[in-house]
Amino acid sequence: MSGLTARIHTADGWPVPDAVLTVTDMSGRQVARAAADATGTARTEPLPPGTYTAVVTAPGFRPVAQMARAAGDGSGRLGEITMEPEAGVVATPPPGPWTIDPVHSTVIVTARHLGIASIKARFAEVNGRLNIAETFSESTGFAEIKAASIDTGIGMRDDHLRSPDFLDTERYPVISFTGNSFRRTGGDTWVMAGELTLHGQVHPIDLDVTYGGCGPDPWGGVRAAFHAETLLHRNDFAIDYNVLVRAGVAAVGTTVKIDLDIEVVQGEQLPQM
Repeated sequence: MSGLTARIHTADGWPVPDAVLTVTDMSGRQVARAAADATGTARTEPLPPGTYTAVVTAPGFRPVAQMARAAGDGSGRLGEITMEPEAGVVATPPPGPWTIDPVHSTVIVTARHLGIASIKARFAEVNGRLNIAETFSESTGFAEIKAASIDTGIGMRDDHLRSPDFLDTERYPVISFTGNSFRRTGGDTWVMAGELTLHGQVHPIDLDVTYGGCGPDPWGGVRAAFHAETLLHRNDFAIDYNVLVRAGVAAVGTTVKIDLDIEVVQGEQLPQM
């Protein structure tokens, strides 16, 4: 048996699966808390009979508060709860396939050097797809980066990074990311969960994503822009730290930051420019 139940959705009828239902008694003490499931339905445990305040919250939406009553069996219905976006919340792109434009997308890797400076590398070749779902949180995507396209501006260093000591690009020519969902964290920010394949190793990672907006481009297409970043630990991807010590680059930190600025074009093909 459940306590208070509610179905939480947007004004368009889409469920808000990351919403939280919090219930307090008349003294303000929290007595129950429940997260909405994939259908937007939240259910608390049975409550003592009486009157309560129910508050529904979700990242990017205005809180909703209303009075609720629990019957003798501890149950009660809040019914349909409609969530309105907070001021400044950016509308997500239209559903459908979106293709990464490699000409207007960049991938930058930053590592600390001697603890006081940074070394930056750019991967010049990236492609992939973002599949926007009707419910944006269910969107998926993938990206592929050619490992040999790494460019630090110094040819000798780039050759070393491509070698078996580091990326081993002949054996592992592609770095790939597969994203399986989005979770809203703010008006225009999300976390995209997925898996990164690098140097023959696969690890789950989260990308912190900021959505830049959507609009027409000069070539007759529609574009959307995203910035994403995450931190990686090279030991997770079987890159031998002892080899780097022998190569004389031990002063480079074991943690690297990844920054992606990605433009995607609506549709399955890029427009002719």
